[in-house]
Amino acid sequence: MARQDQGASMGRSLPVGDPLLSSPQTMKHERTAGLDGLFRPRSVAVIGASCRHGSIGRQVVANLIGGGFTGPVYPVNPKAEVVLSMPAFRRVADIKGVVDLAVLVVPPEVVLRVAVECGKKGVRGLVVITAGFREIGGEGQQREQKLQAIAARYGMRIIGPNCMGILNTEPGYCLNASFSASSPLPGKVAMVSQSGALGEAILADAAQAGLGVSMFASVGNRADVTAADLLAYWEDDPLVEVILLYLETVGEPQEFVQVARKVARKKPIIAVKSGRSDAGAAAASSHTGSVAGADVAVETLLQQCGVLRVDNFRDMFSLAQALLQQPPPKGPNLAIVTNAGGPGILATDALVGHGLHVGPLSARTQMALRKVLPAEASTQNPVDLIASADAARYRDALRVVVKDRAVDGFVVLFVSPIMIDAAAVAQAIVDETRACKRPVLACVMGRQRSDEAHRILADAGIPVFRYPEDAAITLHMMWRRQQWLQRAPVKLPALSVRKATAARVLGRYLRGGWLQSGDAEVVLSAYGVHFAASQRVRTPAEAVAAAHALGFPVVLKAEAAGLLHKSEHRAVKTGLRTGDEVFNAAAELLRRLRASFGAVSLQVQAHAEGHREVLIGMTRHGQYGPLYAVGLGGIQVEVLRDVAVRIGPLDGKDPAEMFASLKGRLLLAAFRGAPPADVAAAASALLALQRLTMDFPQIAEAEVNPFILARPGKRSVAVDGRLRVEAQ
Repeated sequence: MARQDQGASMGRSLPVGDPLLSSPQTMKHERTAGLDGLFRPRSVAVIGASCRHGSIGRQVVANLIGGGFTGPVYPVNPKAEVVLSMPAFRRVADIKGVVDLAVLVVPPEVVLRVAVECGKKGVRGLVVITAGFREIGGEGQQREQKLQAIAARYGMRIIGPNCMGILNTEPGYCLNASFSASSPLPGKVAMVSQSGALGEAILADAAQAGLGVSMFASVGNRADVTAADLLAYWEDDPLVEVILLYLETVGEPQEFVQVARKVARKKPIIAVKSGRSDAGAAAASSHTGSVAGADVAVETLLQQCGVLRVDNFRDMFSLAQALLQQPPPKGPNLAIVTNAGGPGILATDALVGHGLHVGPLSARTQMALRKVLPAEASTQNPVDLIASADAARYRDALRVVVKDRAVDGFVVLFVSPIMIDAAAVAQAIVDETRACKRPVLACVMGRQRSDEAHRILADAGIPVFRYPEDAAITLHMMWRRQQWLQRAPVKLPALSVRKATAARVLGRYLRGGWLQSGDAEVVLSAYGVHFAASQRVRTPAEAVAAAHALGFPVVLKAEAAGLLHKSEHRAVKTGLRTGDEVFNAAAELLRRLRASFGAVSLQVQAHAEGHREVLIGMTRHGQYGPLYAVGLGGIQVEVLRDVAVRIGPLDGKDPAEMFASLKGRLLLAAFRGAPPADVAAAASALLALQRLTMDFPQIAEAEVNPFILARPGKRSVAVDGRLRVEAQ
């Protein structure tokens, strides 16, 4: 069901403005205040409780009773005397005892009246399962706003509306205030789902995977309680060690970033985020806009917060189990032990493909392996014990390999042939890796006692996978988390800028639109983005004079309103070495382009000395704020789509990391006799661009493309820059 984002978090007032004016502890209290009334209630009223089999109202009551809720449950139904053998109340006001939590399963047109009754009763939290609110627009949107106002008036917190409910398996509460058909196992994982239907599937699959749940919330429309609130609530909860999120949108990105960055330092956060496509990005008019779509924004937002985004729930559950049960890898170097060459090769390819290393074992380790393995076995990495390997051979090999301190983690593969006892092999893996203090993941393939082998490994806390590629994904994400935890922010360098110069030029564009090329260069230059020397002229004769003044060779470019992508209109002439070439090129450009663009002028630009082209840019996303991008420059950016994007603000280390993450990063290094490109110059230019766009928030898009990189020590320069501002 499609959801909108406006209106989220309107149920209470959060600190706004300068974050320094509100302490993190104060802001956390604002988020978590009242949530105990939802997840740790003394009593629960189910308003809309029903006797009818198959109804949500009946299922919620049944789940509360069947789950063993430790307080009283009050069914509320004006037309029923008894619900599931319990006396029913006509109204919540008729209940004599305290009611902390009310679960609303009534028609949407009744919700507001019932919410007021709950507020007068002193209810602390509402779980509004009823649909028919913001998700339907129009009347539903207004109804949700009124519900938010009622909750704010009476100090109630809201989960939903349009949700499945909440759970808390904590022994002192045993709360299942949902209509889920699945009963989760108690455990150390907390979950948030934006989808009620998927929430049901998540709980069922988690139980099947043996993953225990501490708390669960289906947040629905997020009229009040959001994912950010729940992250803050679980930050210091000793019963929660890993947090799982299913997100359809990040409706409160600024809040989410602030909270997630802090919480992820203490507890792993794993997310499945749906909606990877972004058809609207194709309509963006700049290169940066066309490659920095909404999903790219979400991807980088989650990465920068330390949230581990996975593609599916299977990977989510596997990663959660591994993070709960195994120590983190201290580095990317992994060893593979296998009894079959094929799976060993698959594991190697998968690990290396995810940026991990399967390098040679130490000479000492290999020498020790030769003493305990048959001659046909391989002592290289992966260590191939060959098909006849039994439990004793696994013991001998693992006892040696775990002593190699250069290895940061282990993947143990076993394909069970009919003559080998898989359970005994599993026990050998458990015994020999128990004290290694590094992550161990196993892959058991085949059927000969494999179920028993799975149980032995799982009971010992060793994650078991069906295929080595799945183990590789989990180890990759574990290592990514360690890298994020180890990363320390770097302060921004001091910049010398001419803000008044930029403000004077931007002041001419109060109606918005793209700046003229010359004006864009002035603004960018005022903030330290250096351009190749150039002159602007109107006639072929003036172009020739400018070329002589600048020195040959030169580049000739046409400029006109609406002429954004010059290469598409063959509006650039390069390598002009004589006055005649400049004159003829200028005459041809003016004659051809005036028919399409009207008034056309020319820019004569000195040839840049550099030997690599990159792009730096910014596009301001309506929901996520400024997105900064780098990539290979010129027209390559749209063809190769090799772009790194991060959400601002960037720190002093971000630009270098962005360039290092490009697939084409080797093209910027020295190769085949060519010197390396001065990537540091491009990184400095990106930080200058960030300062410009922070000082002038009316700048909606900015792009320097190409930025010509010289060798280190020489002068790198931009040869084209564009800025678009919003109307003031």
